[in-house]
Amino acid sequence: MKIKVCGMGSVENIEAVAALQPDYLGFIFFEKSARNFNGTLPIISPEIIKTGVFVNASFEFIQEKVKDLGLKAVQLHGSENPEFCEAVKNLNVEVFKVFSIKGNFDFSALAPFEGKLDYFLFDTKGELPGGNGYTFDWEVLKQYNSKTPFILSGGIGLEEIEKVKEIIKTDLPIHALDINSKFEIAPASKDVAKLKEFFKEFK
Repeated sequence: MKIKVCGMGSVENIEAVAALQPDYLGFIFFEKSARNFNGTLPIISPEIIKTGVFVNASFEFIQEKVKDLGLKAVQLHGSENPEFCEAVKNLNVEVFKVFSIKGNFDFSALAPFEGKLDYFLFDTKGELPGGNGYTFDWEVLKQYNSKTPFILSGGIGLEEIEKVKEIIKTDLPIHALDINSKFEIAPASKDVAKLKEFFKEFK
């Protein structure tokens, strides 16, 4: 099971989390977020996929960040359309498109995006685009009928370990777990000890 740690901040914390060898490290480029990244990105293992998270950003802004920071994946967390996803994919990066869930979800909404991205990402619908700190009802994922793998996000913490183990036993095409707010000491500062405990279970 791959793990993405999202919402990184300081150099010291990035280096400490990178030492755990997550598969993805996420950096949020959204000014309204408490985890907005505008700092220095240290050198980290090339095996870790640096991921930029954007909310209705311009293509030019995304292109600039991909080039300047060497991003290898882009997470689109706004109302981006399929054509935009495809254009970003042509930057030679993995593309995740976020769909937020609260209660039921119409999975037919995913159809126009098929083939234009690498992974869907399912997060909890809340006041903020992400990092709301609570899970949606994963039972709804039983209705998922696409072959496109997805990333599971939204309020995943140590308390959800057994629940996560149960869902990854299913035949759902889960590519990765996306963790963030449940492992924070403060916005954009991760508790490395808690992450270590989580990694022991899934890495």
